[in-house]
Amino acid sequence: MGLYIETRIRADLDDLWSRTQEPSRHQRWDLRFTEITHLPRAEGEPQRFRYATRVLPFLTLAGTGVCAGEKERPDGTRTSALRFSSPHPLSLLAEGSGYWRYVPDGDGVRFLTGYDYRPRWGAFGALADRLVLRPLMGWATAWSFDRLRLWLEHGITPERARANWLAELAVRGLVIATATTGLAQGSALRLLGPFAASTAFLCPLLLAVAICLALFKAPLARTPAARRCLRTPPTRACAPRLLRALENPR
Repeated sequence: MGLYIETRIRADLDDLWSRTQEPSRHQRWDLRFTEITHLPRAEGEPQRFRYATRVLPFLTLAGTGVCAGEKERPDGTRTSALRFSSPHPLSLLAEGSGYWRYVPDGDGVRFLTGYDYRPRWGAFGALADRLVLRPLMGWATAWSFDRLRLWLEHGITPERARANWLAELAVRGLVIATATTGLAQGSALRLLGPFAASTAFLCPLLLAVAICLALFKAPLARTPAARRCLRTPPTRACAPRLLRALENPR
């Protein structure tokens, strides 16, 4: 699989399963989707669904998919697999497939995903995917996994977690903007005399420290962060057999 994300969540396996398998709960924490809806199905058939992602206030990209899950496995793990596609001509993501694995681990669960997709638009689409979409999808998945972890471990709702993230982002941006302005003013002080020059040498150091903290300091404990997730599989990751049994959602 092209993308791999893993996190460890101290939560009950059934609770984690319900918050990832029920569409109304899934769409709350997963940044990649604005809406997920199950479609009618006959008994015994895989579950089909419709998904939508609002990329701009006036542009929503939609697609369909099919999924199936194994809730009872001999080794105690659970698996969910899906295939998806989007016919929207503006969607760079044409079709893809992936899986979720739930692996009990002591007092928690290793929750991991592997997925890949085919971009459209030929050579231009392949380049845009490599430079923009694929890194963005990896970050969004990891950030969403950490938001889910905060919900399960600390009771921080996805909406509150997003507000925490936006507030912290705004504070960091304000610090960077203020410090950058201070550096520009410090350069002007050097022209005003010896005392102003000595002050100008000290201020840039403090302002540079402030900028570094705003850029690189780890997010607060209750703010979701993609960096907390594992992005490389510890061992070779293989797609589950369940995925091969699913047909493409045409």
